[in-house]
Amino acid sequence: MTTRVATLAELKNLEGTELGTSSWIEVAQPRIDTFADATDDHQWIHVDPERAKAESPFGGPIAHGYLTLSLIIPMWEEVLVVDSVTTKINYGLNKVRFTNPVPAGGRVRLAATLKGYEELPKGGAQLTVAGTIELEGSERPAVVVEAVYRMFD
Repeated sequence: MTTRVATLAELKNLEGTELGTSSWIEVAQPRIDTFADATDDHQWIHVDPERAKAESPFGGPIAHGYLTLSLIIPMWEEVLVVDSVTTKINYGLNKVRFTNPVPAGGRVRLAATLKGYEELPKGGAQLTVAGTIELEGSERPAVVVEAVYRMFD
């Protein structure tokens, strides 16, 4: 489900409402390995499937928490479309918790609610979004996040 509006100003009326849910993204082992290479985080619980199966408390390899968090970007693009916006900035995170590990091959999606809308002094708007990165087949989400985005027409 995607929320689509023509202008930023229309978002003010959506404060406190659920914006939508993205489609599922698979977090396969090759994606985990690529992330490990990009970040130099080659901890065995992520990149050594055999050892992770034998020794990990998770029963196999898991995605890096920051990999799961980074997938918020493509998922966010599916949740909210503002036709007039020409520039989008990831402004920061007020809160993030990694509440459930994502096993290699697991699938995640984003459910997002517009928590706050603030017009910026020189144009544009700042959005505060309460997000839950859900893990398919689990009642507990993988990540709970409060993200801040800035958008400009």
